[in-house]
Amino acid sequence: MPLTPKEYDAMTEEERTAYDAAERKREREEQAALPYKWRQTLIDVDISVEVPKGTRAKDLIVDIKRKSLKVGVKGQPLIIDGQLIKEIKVDDSTWTLDNQKEINIHLEKFKGTEWWKCVIEGHPELDTTKIQPENSKLSDLDGETRSMVEKMMFDQRQKEAGLPTSDELKKAQAFEKFKKM
Repeated sequence: MPLTPKEYDAMTEEERTAYDAAERKREREEQAALPYKWRQTLIDVDISVEVPKGTRAKDLIVDIKRKSLKVGVKGQPLIIDGQLIKEIKVDDSTWTLDNQKEINIHLEKFKGTEWWKCVIEGHPELDTTKIQPENSKLSDLDGETRSMVEKMMFDQRQKEAGLPTSDELKKAQAFEKFKKM
């Protein structure tokens, strides 16, 4: 059973370790019981759904909407049918049928700056405060984000070395230009 932050903070280090381990185990069991597997980054969600071997795309129902998702095989109960926990970008979301046995769905998050607790409302939730994101490479980032991250990294190294940050260097250069006028 989830604790309030106050209850969690009142625990000893050993109690927290045991509680965290029990919660991770509970989450793994709940997620394993879902009829699909999913993973996420800050910008997207990928879902895989197993279907009977030999299934063809024309036998499937895959309906991706801004706030809902339906997935199933025609003539059978839907495998996924519900409201998405958050909105998605429909035009940037896709699905494929791989090896006639697995549907892979890619959902592009509308707000690409937050972790989802679950995919479908009412399904078991993850504790998003415990998510350990994968390290990304600078080359994975778009130009604007990459330059911002590189600037932050440069500024961090400069501060650690007791040197001026990029903004402080720019101000000093502007001041020197001004003095020469």
